[in-house]
Amino acid sequence: MAAPRMTPTLVLDVVGLTPELLPHAPNLYALARHGGMRPLSTVLPAVTTTVQSTLLTGLAPREHGIVANGWYFRDLAEIWLWRQSNRLVQGEKVWEAAKRRDASFTCAQMFWWYNMYAGVDCAVTPRPMYLADGRKLPDIHTHPAPLRDELQALLGEFPLFRFWGPGADIESSRWIAEATLHVMRTKRPTLTLAYLPHLDYDLQRFGPRHPAIAAQVAAVDALCGPLIEEARRQGAHVVALSEYGITEVNRPVHINRALRTAGWLKVRSERGLELLDAGASDAFAVADHQIAHVYVARPELLREVAACLAALPGVEAVLDEAGKRAAGLDHERSGELVAVAAADSWFTYYHFLDDAKAPDFARCVEIHRKPGYDPAELFIDPKIRLPKLAVATRLARKLLGMRCLMDVIGLDAGIVRGSHGRPTDRPEEGPLLISSAPELLPGEGPVPAAAVKQLLLDHLFGLSGRVPVQA
Repeated sequence: MAAPRMTPTLVLDVVGLTPELLPHAPNLYALARHGGMRPLSTVLPAVTTTVQSTLLTGLAPREHGIVANGWYFRDLAEIWLWRQSNRLVQGEKVWEAAKRRDASFTCAQMFWWYNMYAGVDCAVTPRPMYLADGRKLPDIHTHPAPLRDELQALLGEFPLFRFWGPGADIESSRWIAEATLHVMRTKRPTLTLAYLPHLDYDLQRFGPRHPAIAAQVAAVDALCGPLIEEARRQGAHVVALSEYGITEVNRPVHINRALRTAGWLKVRSERGLELLDAGASDAFAVADHQIAHVYVARPELLREVAACLAALPGVEAVLDEAGKRAAGLDHERSGELVAVAAADSWFTYYHFLDDAKAPDFARCVEIHRKPGYDPAELFIDPKIRLPKLAVATRLARKLLGMRCLMDVIGLDAGIVRGSHGRPTDRPEEGPLLISSAPELLPGEGPVPAAAVKQLLLDHLFGLSGRVPVQA
């Protein structure tokens, strides 16, 4: 029996977009009006890599194993965030299910996470060059490899320092959108997955109620317009979704400082600066926005550590084994405990009690060395009187071959005004899903994140050509 004809499908991951913000996005609002829109019921933790892995596998974190944006690798006694190999994600991905149904299926994965070695036909992701002299140079990793030179010849160097850090703005999402448009036109993938992170920046900097947010929603929406138009020209379905909603916060919770004060977290002193010594600690937290995986070395300490954390202002819940199981987080990579922040709070990674003893990378944009997520990297330290001069001076020294730190990030966590990770209390503040084919939206009410894999397969093959979803 012949396989049903596939309908090309474009998926736009517009990070941070919510039903409340949608009216500021004319292209996406029109897509929702002429198609259909539902709230998306996300997972815990509602963070980038976890949610994306659920969307693409149809599995809970307990099954796909991406329990946060990073975790403690017990066998290495090291904390690693923002790894890139797709082999970390367990379970069948949507492109594998589609290829099993029709061998002619092709997929382009444009900047979705765990992109490298994903088994897709076309992949593009940030991959800086780290030189021996300490410099970090913008670059990308692509599959096939020649696509790297093709895209950078067409669009210029990927603006890495506008993808994250104090300079993060619309230009990185613009580059991704233009690269996606080029791939759609030249490769004609059956499924195109495009990640547009722009809203993430100012929503965390200023919170969703700030008057500047409406213009930023319109800015990322303007990037979606040509992509939607190209999809229509190719007769493709369009799905637009987001991973989480970002809510107002006003209270950082210094979870590792509490564990250190209690005597469980240990540090190592290097040149008078303090590094978290995870392997020597009885308990420490890998903080990731509004959740924190707490790794406890000795079972007899679990109850005492949980009580300590539950007493911290800004902690809403501390999940033990039963709590993790109920949340779908009972995976071996998870901490023995998982702390969840209150709606107005978030967790810092800070393990140092005295800012003067913070490690040198604490004041830099350094997503791989910090033992937790640090949204303060979106700001230049407000204590620096002439920030542009400070940055320019450091850049000049680097260009002259001098070793120096780009130490312009502050340690005042109170500057952050938006966070995520804890599913929102109101659907209007949470993520959404829009489809140009409303008849393919399942049932009524919110769409579970774990249902998105099947939903994408339905967009590709139609309801009559349903592909069995495998774990």
